[in-house]
Amino acid sequence: MSTPNPASEFDLIARYFAPLARAFPGAYGLLDDAAVISPASGDELVVKTDIIVGSVDFPLDMAPDLIARKALRVNLSDLAAKGALPRAYLLDLVLPVTADERWFAAFAAGLERDQAEYGVHLIGGDLSSTPGPVTIAVCALGEAPGGRMVRSGGARPDDTIFVTGTIGDAALGLAALQGGLGKLDDVARRFLLDRYRLPELRVTLGPGLIGVAIAAIDISDGLVADLRHLCEVSRVDAIVGGVNTAFTRSARGDRQRPAAARDRAHRR
Repeated sequence: MSTPNPASEFDLIARYFAPLARAFPGAYGLLDDAAVISPASGDELVVKTDIIVGSVDFPLDMAPDLIARKALRVNLSDLAAKGALPRAYLLDLVLPVTADERWFAAFAAGLERDQAEYGVHLIGGDLSSTPGPVTIAVCALGEAPGGRMVRSGGARPDDTIFVTGTIGDAALGLAALQGGLGKLDDVARRFLLDRYRLPELRVTLGPGLIGVAIAAIDISDGLVADLRHLCEVSRVDAIVGGVNTAFTRSARGDRQRPAAARDRAHRR
């Protein structure tokens, strides 16, 4: 395997990634070719993988620590929507040859920060090089009570639709990053950019969805796209009123909107 800088693959793993696996016994210090993870009695593993690519999912000049945290968070957010408590993750890094040890150090520091915040551990992965942009795949593993993961299907007619947090901040942050939204003040612009770079997770809320939510989905692809998917799987339609949708002050400008979305699902 080729690596993206003169240090060997094993040197890079030992220096920057093995410390991230130290607290997880089944990771074996990243010295083995596989890891072992055993859920608690009565629980089952919930598995999610997602990939992010430079210039597609984040700017090429984005700081390495923020790239690391974004790559991890987009996966942990999906686990939270399933009612799962995150435990561990696998990381595949495909990097341009320009990635130096400073890049690795900053990237690992970003992972370490979010591992401490969300109680998750690196347990394995792979490393290679590419003539293209930074490409990162994460496979996240969480735990949920056996047979009780909150699925995307299962919505029923007359169910109420709830969202956590606010809608549209990340999309507006991307627009601001691309030079749009010229009328925003500096505070609002910084807020929206932060929401784009680092999604806020609901990992403590997630397990509380079990037994309460009939269906759930992460809406990182946008409320409309992800709600459409949930409805298709559940074979229902949804009505969402714009005046009932939750926006931050930065997103809504001068318009006043309620703090929660409460709309209805209807049978097809």
